Amino acid sequence: MNEKIFALDIGTRSVVGIILEKNGEQFQVADLISMEHKERSMLDGQIHDVLSVANVIKEVKEALEEKHGSLKKVCVAAAGRALKTQQTKSVKNIENQPLMTEEDILHLELSAVQKAQYELAQHEKEEDSTSYYCVGYSVLHYHLDGDEIGSLIDQQGKEASVEIIATFLPKVVVESLISALQRADLEMDALTLEPIAAIHVLIPKSMRRLNVALVDIGAGTSDIAITNYGTVTAYGMVPVAGDEITEALSDQYLLDFPKAEEIKRKLSKSEQVKIVDILGFETELPYEEVVGSIAPAIDKLARAISEEILRLNQKPPQAVMLVGGGSLTPELTGRLSELLKLPNNRVAVRGTEAIQNLKNSEAIPGGPAFVTPIGIAIAAKENPVHYISVNVNERTVRLFDLKQLTIGDCLLSAGIELKRLYGKPGMAYTIKLNGKDMTIPGTFGASPTILLNDQEASLKSPVKHGDQISVERGKDGQSPDMTIHELIGEIPPLDISFNGKWHQVNPQIFVNGKKRDKDYTVQDRDVIQVKPVKTIKDFLEITKNHHYIKETEPFTLFVDKEKIQLDRKVISITKNGKPVHLNDPLKQKDQLNINRLTSVPLKEITDLLNMDINEQMPVIFESEKIILTKPKVSIFRDGVQLHEEEPVFPGDQLFTKQHRAEPFIFQDIFRYIDLNLSDIKGKRFKIYINGEEAGFSDHLSPGDELEIVWHESFPSYNKKLSR
Repeated sequence: MNEKIFALDIGTRSVVGIILEKNGEQFQVADLISMEHKERSMLDGQIHDVLSVANVIKEVKEALEEKHGSLKKVCVAAAGRALKTQQTKSVKNIENQPLMTEEDILHLELSAVQKAQYELAQHEKEEDSTSYYCVGYSVLHYHLDGDEIGSLIDQQGKEASVEIIATFLPKVVVESLISALQRADLEMDALTLEPIAAIHVLIPKSMRRLNVALVDIGAGTSDIAITNYGTVTAYGMVPVAGDEITEALSDQYLLDFPKAEEIKRKLSKSEQVKIVDILGFETELPYEEVVGSIAPAIDKLARAISEEILRLNQKPPQAVMLVGGGSLTPELTGRLSELLKLPNNRVAVRGTEAIQNLKNSEAIPGGPAFVTPIGIAIAAKENPVHYISVNVNERTVRLFDLKQLTIGDCLLSAGIELKRLYGKPGMAYTIKLNGKDMTIPGTFGASPTILLNDQEASLKSPVKHGDQISVERGKDGQSPDMTIHELIGEIPPLDISFNGKWHQVNPQIFVNGKKRDKDYTVQDRDVIQVKPVKTIKDFLEITKNHHYIKETEPFTLFVDKEKIQLDRKVISITKNGKPVHLNDPLKQKDQLNINRLTSVPLKEITDLLNMDINEQMPVIFESEKIILTKPKVSIFRDGVQLHEEEPVFPGDQLFTKQHRAEPFIFQDIFRYIDLNLSDIKGKRFKIYINGEEAGFSDHLSPGDELEIVWHESFPSYNKKLSR
């Protein structure tokens, strides 16, 4: 006798009822009815109006009962679009911790899942994060000290983190589904998830080791499931589907929605379509023109699906299967293969004809539209989802058995915070090292003790119905026990020659102002100062030659009370014979020498200040060039006038006096020449400027030729000599 299976696909737009007959390993569709919701009672796969949905379910049930007799039990599926996906990151400080083990990594991953569960509850404004079943999660990235890494096993560092994407099913979806069935006088025979249902009939277990994306494109949403490693690894949904294409046709050709839907279906089968718009005009258009006119909508759908697949899978899958009425969108397979960089034959639409063990039947049309309803009937019966009960620390917890459940899943469902299972780290010490605040962590807390049916277990241990789980929190860590030597490491002494004498210098250690050795045990709130010899300045301080540090300041003095700084130092330092500065580094066996600069000549200062203290004029006297000079500015120190070569000392106060500008006269030449008067008795002389007779007070100009001519007696002349 054939076994009859009654299944319902409760979608956003319609409810599909199916009667499936099972004969041995073969299935055959005996009947199928589809009825649309009269109101918008479903939203994103969740029942919002239980009464309205129950009425449609009841109509479908009664229509099938007329042909097949009383129906009491039904197989149903929670919609893939009801699944909630949350991406988050969990971070753990692993400094001073032993190498990371698989258990440590699993704890980090489950902490991230629990965080995602909490964040999802906050986002959905749920008070209790345990209102969601976790149906799976995938690791997106591991990071060690901020850098992405392939695996954290046996790794050490300061900070480890994991980024995951977790998928949850709200409990209210299941509860509202059960309520709607009860109002339609139906009992839930078995439950599955829509993506699992489609995968179950299209991708047998032997193929699930392949990385395949299954996309169910409905009217309002496109549901995505990813298989890999023999299981379903991720679920997703995008709010873009077949209605986008229908609306694009409606807008482009002035069609009402049902007419546009009809044209969309014809496009997948015909090279030409006849279009009658709302004004009654009839047009026959080729396939290419119609598809070209709605290309932006097709591209939008393809982009949304491909981006979600890449987000869930982190790379292009090996193949993509499309089901659902929206999968017949023209050119969609080609656009997806292009966006995912897959060969054209790796993206395909799969219809009911691809379902293994399903006999052909007149009761169901071919194509992809009814893959999911048939999958629900077969999967819910062959691979139903069950509830199991376990006991966690003497508290009963019920779980939705969507996958192989572990102790970690049980702790999540029990609302136990995984982070609190590990012992707290020991109290850290806060110290100040060389002026900087520093924290020394205590030892890490111990791992929790987990018992499964009184046997030692781990977070990844599988569980079954009725198991007893006991979890005891790990012990807390201890405060740090560290010496200064352990804190700062080994700093060897330096041997340095200073002005011909060798010195061996060690770093100086001060704790709270008192000198300590390197074996001192650090205490909380210690103020530690370590003075290693790194630079010339460090050496001078430790050897108590502080005065040299001050004297390395620039040579400074004051001129008319204005501070003047020379590009010279009071002392000069050489290291191994080369000039250096205070902050230059020292290394073993370096030789330092210091020379003191006590003074500089006044001329160097006036040159630095561009101070022209003398006025000069060149003249020619009896064929010899003479530079006439007279002071423009006089410089005094303590009231005493200084000459250009006199020394000036650091800190000197100098004052200047300006002289009144007066022209050079012939008489000034006598300061630069020597006259022999022994043989000129009784003689008379005349003076000439540029060949013309002149007087002593006559003004001179640059380059003038001067001459003194002696005579035995004066001839008569008219010009009176000036003295």
